[in-house]
Amino acid sequence: MIKVLIVDDIPETRDHLSRLLGLEREIDVAGTAGSGEEAIRVSMELRPDVIVMDINMPGMDGIAAAEIISQRLPHSPIIMMSVHGEAEQLKRSMLAGAREFLVKPFSGDEFATSIKRVQEREIARRDLLQEAAGVAAATPALDTGNAEDHQVLAVFSPKGGAGRTTLAVNLALALKRETNQRVALVDANLQFGDAGVLLNLNPKNRSVAEAVEGGEPDRDIIDSVMVDHSTGIRVLLAPPSPEGADLVTPAYLKKIIGFLRETHDWVVVDLPSGLNDHTLGVLDAADQILVVAALEITTIKNVRLFLEVADQLDYERSKIRLVINRSDASQGIRIGDVEASIRRSIDGTIVSDGRLAVLAVNRGVPFVVSHPE
Repeated sequence: MIKVLIVDDIPETRDHLSRLLGLEREIDVAGTAGSGEEAIRVSMELRPDVIVMDINMPGMDGIAAAEIISQRLPHSPIIMMSVHGEAEQLKRSMLAGAREFLVKPFSGDEFATSIKRVQEREIARRDLLQEAAGVAAATPALDTGNAEDHQVLAVFSPKGGAGRTTLAVNLALALKRETNQRVALVDANLQFGDAGVLLNLNPKNRSVAEAVEGGEPDRDIIDSVMVDHSTGIRVLLAPPSPEGADLVTPAYLKKIIGFLRETHDWVVVDLPSGLNDHTLGVLDAADQILVVAALEITTIKNVRLFLEVADQLDYERSKIRLVINRSDASQGIRIGDVEASIRRSIDGTIVSDGRLAVLAVNRGVPFVVSHPE
């Protein structure tokens, strides 16, 4: 019997949803709640198999309640429901930990099928985790060296078009070539990642989205979705389609970075432009943040704003390295102008070679490999 908790601020809706499940022999409505706060309390008492919750409620809404419940009761999957089916609500629900999203009104069959499907997936996830735990317990631990010496390098640009992904990919390859140490590249641009294109990697069913489907991250799950490149680096690709990004929570991404730090000497993370919870989590975890900018006024303005945010987050100035890409294509803006605007020195510059960069992208062979000089 699947124990279900129904959460909605309208009593008539709670009664209606309970009646929809009245004829289902495999489902028992174990309780109801009328607010986000009550949902947290009742779920901790009942520990239901599935929680069905409305997204729009006064006070604590369904999103806020789902974030708390999914952390406290990870084995009680949440189905979010709403009269609206916009992509933004779906995205917020998935980021909060919901497993499915139902748009009201829905039929009794749709309702019951969704509950059963979510419960089946949760059981499969638990079985997989138990199996993985058994394998891990029987496997001798690898000597990964001192993880404190391992480095996470976040490559970030507050504006697109600065060459961030190209720099991240070639940085990972250069680290491998120069140190011959273990290097991982993570494409954290979850909606529109291009690292796989630059490296000519397009494996089926091997991305961070598949890691999420495997359950809580561990060494075996992450290893199963990492892709080996011919140069020796290992790559964790972004989901193949934008909707796959909704599966990856900020906490999950941060855990992945932590596991990769343990098993790799260098972890290079290609971050999307803009600051969201995913990006901030990686920036917090990073040892060094490489900020890529171009000699273009809006990019410089955004770099200045990012540095102000970094100060508010108490990041050490030494944690951030500023790099000007295409530094010889100034079009009236000089390095000195940038330094005066952002009130700090530029740490490095990269001259432009647009023809080589475009050729490298089209061939899927980064220029660190094709032109190592």
